Amino acid sequence: MNYRITTGEKIFKICNAVILTFIGLMAILPFIHVFAKALSDNSAVISGKVTFLPVGLQLGNYEFILTKSMFLTCFRNSLFITIIGTLLSLFCTVTTAYPLSKVWLKGRKFFVLLYIFAMLFYGGIIPGYMLMKSLNLLDTLWSVIFPFMVVPFNMLVVKTFMEGLPESVEESAKIDGAGDIRILVSIILPMSMPVIATIGLFYAVTYWNGFFHATMYISKPDLKPLQQYIYEMINSANNINNNMSVEEMLKISPGGVQAAAIIATTLPIIIVYPFLQKYFVQGMTLGSVKG
Repeated sequence: MNYRITTGEKIFKICNAVILTFIGLMAILPFIHVFAKALSDNSAVISGKVTFLPVGLQLGNYEFILTKSMFLTCFRNSLFITIIGTLLSLFCTVTTAYPLSKVWLKGRKFFVLLYIFAMLFYGGIIPGYMLMKSLNLLDTLWSVIFPFMVVPFNMLVVKTFMEGLPESVEESAKIDGAGDIRILVSIILPMSMPVIATIGLFYAVTYWNGFFHATMYISKPDLKPLQQYIYEMINSANNINNNMSVEEMLKISPGGVQAAAIIATTLPIIIVYPFLQKYFVQGMTLGSVKG
């Protein structure tokens, strides 16, 4: 039996396509504009001639940020924070979520309520600063990593996902003599890859984009993460001019340098995301089935 699409359904689909196209353009056009500015020459950027295509194509802006600024140092700091922080956060999140996913665990509801309370209420900036100071973590990269070691929302998503895994698999492994750690590493983790990849992406984006905690806890220039460096660069265009020679000032502009730095900052996450996209959708769907 052929199903005929009604006029109302056609109008609904057309409206959906128009709205989604508009939203997509609103999201991507600013990025294209910044990318075009990063590849345009000084006069075109200053005169406002750049829209969505480069004017006076040149790579001087990228050459400047990669060779004559703190960009590479801050990039290495952000890379360390993102990789080490994501690995440690995944370890802490998984080892917390796995036991809390077991209904037979004594005190389970109490600990879950503690995490929910921590998710809803935040101690504040001053207690956080005092904690980092008492731990002697100020002006270290660890001060940016520790606040996100376990995000309660991420932990609850992983816990909910693990609650949906079949218990018969674990029971069979226990009959064969496997211990809890062996079951977690050899059985639970491979079955939980969708949600782990999803939460790993959440943590990676949080660490890579974070600059607020770095602003509070880090004052040494050689320890600043990339986002803090970009933030300071955007808010102090005069400092860029001070680092340029006369020849460079004729070719490149502070606006173009800022645009190049922004593009170079966002590329790593953009490159990684397509590889995790299939896990992202599956992990969030499966991890939100139970309450």
